[in-house]
Amino acid sequence: MQARAIATLVITEVLTRGQTLSSLLPSFLGRLTNPRDQAFAQELSYGVLRWYYRLDFILQSLLSKDLKPKDTDIKALILVGLYQLGYLRTPPHAAVSATVDACDELHKPWAKKLVNAILRNYQRESNHLLSLADHDNAAKYAHPRWLLDSLQQYYPDQWQVISDANNHYPPMYLRVNGRKTSRPDYLAKLAAAHIEALETPFSPAGVRLAEAMDVSDLPEFQNGYVSVQDLAAQLAAPLLDLKPGQRVLDACAAPGGKLTHILELEPGLTETVAIENDAIRFEKLRQTLARVQLESTLIQADARSTDQWWDGISFDRILLDAPCSATGVIRRHPDIKVLRQPADILDVTQIQSELLSALWPLLKHGGKLLYVTCSILNSENDDQIRTFTAKHPHAGSIMINAEWGFTTAYGIQTLPGQFDMDGFYYACLEKI
Repeated sequence: MQARAIATLVITEVLTRGQTLSSLLPSFLGRLTNPRDQAFAQELSYGVLRWYYRLDFILQSLLSKDLKPKDTDIKALILVGLYQLGYLRTPPHAAVSATVDACDELHKPWAKKLVNAILRNYQRESNHLLSLADHDNAAKYAHPRWLLDSLQQYYPDQWQVISDANNHYPPMYLRVNGRKTSRPDYLAKLAAAHIEALETPFSPAGVRLAEAMDVSDLPEFQNGYVSVQDLAAQLAAPLLDLKPGQRVLDACAAPGGKLTHILELEPGLTETVAIENDAIRFEKLRQTLARVQLESTLIQADARSTDQWWDGISFDRILLDAPCSATGVIRRHPDIKVLRQPADILDVTQIQSELLSALWPLLKHGGKLLYVTCSILNSENDDQIRTFTAKHPHAGSIMINAEWGFTTAYGIQTLPGQFDMDGFYYACLEKI
């Protein structure tokens, strides 16, 4: 099966079953033996979903009638063709021909004429179609309307910049494990391997690669010398104000990036306890700790159900990296645009509220809870903390002074693309 057909199957699963790219791609790419084909299929999958709302607008303009739900794979295939014609350097004749041929691999040879006609019509009418798309905000910015409306509400002067940043490829950042090596020494290892990289601002452990690459090609990756982590995510652990002898809870801990950073920053902690409910993510958490050769108490449980896992011993620090809309990391996960719906925001804000209320009693007096989301929506961030502190008079908000992000009423927010970071929100609460 060729790369275009594989990408079509992946996109179809996203559109029809709500599956994520990260869960689908490993198994689907495994059907391709050539690494170049694997890379091409991945590019097509990410690219179509990154530009889905623009490509779909163009497709609807070219169709005389809607495709049936059972033919979502043909819709996905046409989007693959349009993406090649609009965004890649694939020769147009090759893009059209190979995309049409993929109909046979999808066992729908009847669609060949339709796919060919739509792609040929796009070639003839592209200037007109692109002009039409530029007059429709969802198509112009390649975002769902509900999300654009939210961005316009929360960021009236910045929503266009945010939307543009979401449509660009993100840089690849590494976090150097200070218990294994220093940042200068690891940069020297990268240079010796002819891998171009630079120190990052704001995070003393951060490294930015000039080009994204497979982690297996990074020096000493399997021995835990570095972890892949966005620069904004690297800012979490230092905000906990860690000290020797503390007991730390990492709620919702998988895949383990922030947990391992905590362990790397402060070797003298008495104990770290990491909670993760999802079985697959829990196993990923185990693997992350094993790779960096660090230890933590791991518990598979719902962090809200404290009666099922808490031993009654309070924590000095709690990291609540809460489930969220992930609207701050769309540039890394463009399928979020298609998968997330307005109702999902209501669901996650309820979970966030329940987590805050459940974990707060576990914090010592004088202890600190760091609330984190990778969202840029106020309903999950400042609004959440405002509501919580109003109900809990002993919860004091500690203002975060930093050179990065911008200060909000209760915390600090980074936006996608700002300092070339993802969008993250941090609020620090102290039990007073």
